[in-house]
Amino acid sequence: MEDPLLRLGSLQLAPHLLGAHVSTFIGGQLVVVRLTEVEAYEGALDPGSHAYRGKTARNAGLFGPPGTAYVYFTYGMHFCANVVCGTEGTASAVLLRAGEVVSGLETATARRGNPGGPAARLLSGPARLAQGLGLTLEHNLARFRRGTATPPGPDLGLDRLAPTPTTHLTGPRTGVAGSGGGDQYPYRFWLPGEPSVSPYRKAAPRRARGPRD
Repeated sequence: MEDPLLRLGSLQLAPHLLGAHVSTFIGGQLVVVRLTEVEAYEGALDPGSHAYRGKTARNAGLFGPPGTAYVYFTYGMHFCANVVCGTEGTASAVLLRAGEVVSGLETATARRGNPGGPAARLLSGPARLAQGLGLTLEHNLARFRRGTATPPGPDLGLDRLAPTPTTHLTGPRTGVAGSGGGDQYPYRFWLPGEPSVSPYRKAAPRRARGPRD
């Protein structure tokens, strides 16, 4: 069953996702993560979105029904995961940027290659978060269902969305170059004081290519 909040546009939904629980049941292992940082992407209205130039085979998931998982591969090595929201046929999505593990820490740590450092930084950043949850292109177009992920999958769980957003901060999106970045796009949302929130970094100069989500 879909959470009605997923029918909101990305800028409206993003603060409701802070503190929410996203979960996967993959390979017989349950991992539950409390979200602490997300970024909104507004489709055709947003130069930073994969959907800014229209629908393609790669970004088709962004135009799907609310609750669709849009997972993409980037930099030849990382996966990142988004929750599609709004109205089907109009691209709008929220990138899951960071969180803390509330269940399945051993599994998430193993998927991350047993990195050293504090557990709070384990899923700090969208690629780390997707890796800890076990998400790959195999899960692109899966659905986020209300509640906790259950066997056998591949439906994903999304629970505890805040009916009223809690105190949060906003700022420029991380690593988004060109007209989709900077202070004019304060589309990054995070919970203050959370050690899992990723550090802000400006986009590095890049070769001519399509915008990112």
